[in-house]
Amino acid sequence: MKKTSHTGKVSPLALLVVIVLGMILLFNPFGRKPIKNVEPRVVTARGDLAEDEKNTIDIFRTTSNSVVFITSKAVRRNLFSLNAVEIPQGTGSGIVWDNNGRIVTNFHVISDANSIEVTMADQSKWDASLVGVAPDKDLAVLQIKAPQRLLQPIAIGESDTLQVGQKVFAIGNPFGLDQTMTSGIISALDREINAITGRVIQGVIQTDAAINPGNSGGPLLDSAGRLIGINTAIYSPSGSYAGIGFAVPVTEVNRVIPLLIQDGKLLKPGLGVTLADSRISRRLGVEGMIVLEVQRDSGAYKAGLRPTQQYGGDIILGDIIQKIKDRNIENLEDIQNVLEKHKIGDMVTVTVLRDSEQIELTIELSPIN
Repeated sequence: MKKTSHTGKVSPLALLVVIVLGMILLFNPFGRKPIKNVEPRVVTARGDLAEDEKNTIDIFRTTSNSVVFITSKAVRRNLFSLNAVEIPQGTGSGIVWDNNGRIVTNFHVISDANSIEVTMADQSKWDASLVGVAPDKDLAVLQIKAPQRLLQPIAIGESDTLQVGQKVFAIGNPFGLDQTMTSGIISALDREINAITGRVIQGVIQTDAAINPGNSGGPLLDSAGRLIGINTAIYSPSGSYAGIGFAVPVTEVNRVIPLLIQDGKLLKPGLGVTLADSRISRRLGVEGMIVLEVQRDSGAYKAGLRPTQQYGGDIILGDIIQKIKDRNIENLEDIQNVLEKHKIGDMVTVTVLRDSEQIELTIELSPIN
């Protein structure tokens, strides 16, 4: 019986058939006949945009050039070469405050930076220097040397007359996606959040406009395109947008920023006293804050506020501050929250407990760091 030999060769005719079938399947996979002269669908006329859409577009066109992208950088040393290199530390947003090249942003955006770079709406980049910071308010002012044509100061609005339900817009750089606009409403007013220092920021605006990492320091706008707040924080278990964002109200921003430009720091109004820890008052069973020391030439000194003194082995308690204006005082934060609504030089009524008797003193507020 003869063995069959298999060489593995394919005849030219078989190869040609395979190629032809492949071409047919490639260009006409379903074996259907081509249809000639198929035209695109006719476009349906759009008509005019809705008025609120036009308004939103106008707000972006008018305001977007006032919003900047901020990159903070930290210096690190290469472990092998010991050369110092700059690496990105974080990103955020900011606004053009005035024609002198001052930029307003959040303090937490630049708090750990060794150098700061500001990217304008036209994508030009500028090195920024620090003018002043107010960590307790989560606000900072930067300076860039950009030409006047790039500096479009944002329009300033008001936050004292805001109402829940008003439409708002946020422009910023979430996740590094610059010039992003989102919209929503004012969800609540007079919220409280903690600044990076742990101090409470009062009167904060709550919004459901999408605010994500990178939006910090950017503007919250009303439907007239005016600044009503600086976006500063979100509430989110995941760190991303969850429908709750917060903005420092523009009334506070417009109060603090000129002081930072003027002094480089926020000089706060104070009584000019050193107070005992509130736990000591509770241990002694008294309400209020015990005055330990009174600074010479302060408003409290001139008003006759008494400090705690020691005679021999006896300690004579000083005045105990129980009220400032009409607010009961239980701890240092109560005092700070009352006084931050005033300015240096204001006169406030302070009710103290002295020798088991309540008396009222009028004290001029002094500057403190």
